[in-house]
Amino acid sequence: MRTLVQAVSVLLLALAMACANGTPDAEEFGEVPSAEELYAEGSAKLEKGGFHFWLIDTRDHQGAIDTFQDIIDNYPYSDYATLAELRIADAYFDQKLWEEALSYYRDFSELHPDHERVPYTILRSALAYYHQSRPANRDQTATRQALTQLERLRTDYPQAAESDEADELWRVLRTRLGTSVMNIGNFYMKRSEYRSAADRFRSVLNEYPGLGLDAQALFKLGLCYREMNLDDEAARIFQVIMENYDGSEVAASAQDYVPASN
Repeated sequence: MRTLVQAVSVLLLALAMACANGTPDAEEFGEVPSAEELYAEGSAKLEKGGFHFWLIDTRDHQGAIDTFQDIIDNYPYSDYATLAELRIADAYFDQKLWEEALSYYRDFSELHPDHERVPYTILRSALAYYHQSRPANRDQTATRQALTQLERLRTDYPQAAESDEADELWRVLRTRLGTSVMNIGNFYMKRSEYRSAADRFRSVLNEYPGLGLDAQALFKLGLCYREMNLDDEAARIFQVIMENYDGSEVAASAQDYVPASN
């Protein structure tokens, strides 16, 4: 009996304290704010603070991610859940957590293939790979992955606004790949492996034309042909350089290898 009385007393005391402190929070009773409220809360966390003290990012990215995840967990069929997936990807991207961002961008485009923001996710995926890419003298795996995304965007969504930005980045990355192949050709030339070098310079001309590498690739190819005793082919290449790149340093160098006219 005494135990029962004590239990009732504790309950009454708890109720009295709750009344004194006002209405208890909804979370104490397991209630979850609406999807709209959660979305506004997560968005505010990404905006609050901003950049201070010499561009240090003081936004609450992880708090925003957790809030957006609450939307996905509690309102999976809401439009806000779809938007929350995108905001989580962006939050990771802003933190330069490229692999996490890529995972969410890929999932978004796969789960919502007809959504109007799919071109955006493809471009951001390309940018995530781009930020992981390395200079032309290093491994180019990430560069190729970025280009795959850009080519998908250019092919599947040519009218999307993101395609304009994709075109510029596509050219930058293609130039990097072409330069990488040029570097390999130069490496073989230094080792006097002229056939292997010539293969690389031809590859630049065939696969990466119009990127500013053509004249140099032609000149190096002509030098390789000379070393391979293919003098007629070399002479034709040097003549092409003089005709098409007149006034350039490469044309001046090529002239030294063209027999003087009688």
